[in-house]
Amino acid sequence: MKTAFALIILAIALINSPAAETNAISPSVAKDSRCFEMRTYYAAPGKLEALNARFRDHTSALFKKHGMENIGYWIPADKDKGAENTLVYIIAHKSREEAKKSWAAFINDPEWKKVQQESEANGKLVTKVESVYLSATDYSLIK
Repeated sequence: MKTAFALIILAIALINSPAAETNAISPSVAKDSRCFEMRTYYAAPGKLEALNARFRDHTSALFKKHGMENIGYWIPADKDKGAENTLVYIIAHKSREEAKKSWAAFINDPEWKKVQQESEANGKLVTKVESVYLSATDYSLIK
C-alpha cells in the first residue's frame, strides 16, 4: 500500500512540475525558436465580421504594444471547416514565460477593457478560444 501511495505522490509531483508544461521535445525543434502561439476563435453567430473589425482596428495593435508579434490571421476557406465563424491567428513571443507576461499585461490594459466592452455591447463576439503553443522545427523558414 505504501508503494502505491508513493507512486501516486510521485505522479502528482511530475504532473505539477515545470517540466510537465512541455512534453518530450523532438530533436528537430530549433534551438533558436521563439515561442509561437496559434489561437482559434469561434465567433458567436453573425459576429465574425465584428470580431475581425476588433482585431483589425484594435487588438493587433494592443498585441504589439504588449510585446506580441503578429504573424498572421486567417479564416478557413471552406464553409464546412468554419468559414462563417472561425478566425485563426498566430502570434510570436520571445519565450513561454514572456507569453504569460504579455497576456497578463494585455488582459489588464484599460484600453483593451474599453475596446472589449464597447465591441460586446450587443453580446459576446466569441464563444470559444483554443490556444496551442508551438516551437519551430530546425528546418522551418520562420523561427
